[in-house]
Amino acid sequence: MNLPNKITMARIVLSILLIIFLIFPFDACGLYLPKYQIGVVSIELKYIIGGVVFLIASLTDSLDGYLARSRNLVTDFGKVMDAIADKMLVNGILIVLANNNMINVAVPVIIITRDIAVDSIKMVAGQSGHAVGASILGKLKTICMMSGLTLVFFGNIPFEFIGINVAQGLVYAATILSIISGIQYYAVNKDAFKEK
Repeated sequence: MNLPNKITMARIVLSILLIIFLIFPFDACGLYLPKYQIGVVSIELKYIIGGVVFLIASLTDSLDGYLARSRNLVTDFGKVMDAIADKMLVNGILIVLANNNMINVAVPVIIITRDIAVDSIKMVAGQSGHAVGASILGKLKTICMMSGLTLVFFGNIPFEFIGINVAQGLVYAATILSIISGIQYYAVNKDAFKEK
């Protein structure tokens, strides 16, 4: 297994551990994690740790892709596992944060539905001989989502101090971009759905 694939697998492990950590019933086990007051923002230690781990995992998403391309180490295994790692990280965190009322529940519903639709389009297009690459809107969506979720973990600091909810704004922007990019994927590959 080459280095980019090892980094991808590490992201999958980090994603699983992060989700387990965030849903673990510390209170029921008699463990009470402290909260920190930073100005007007109150943040639980759980989310500070979660935010750091999420940020590290998010950065590995760019790193493994860069290493794979720059060292000519792109493999089919890496492409598949990278997509799985991304969805485990982002979609898992979206569900957890929605369950904890930190983001609107509509966000994971839309994002996950879009992912299923786009993956289906890619599968059909691939079988028809169409190459489906990542769109610019898709990449922009990922940047907005990763940045927004990181800010959600950290209580929208520093923007919370000036009363601007950048965290939620970026998450909503990513959600809108996901819808647009999903439509774009279909528009580009709609010929693949025509019966031969």
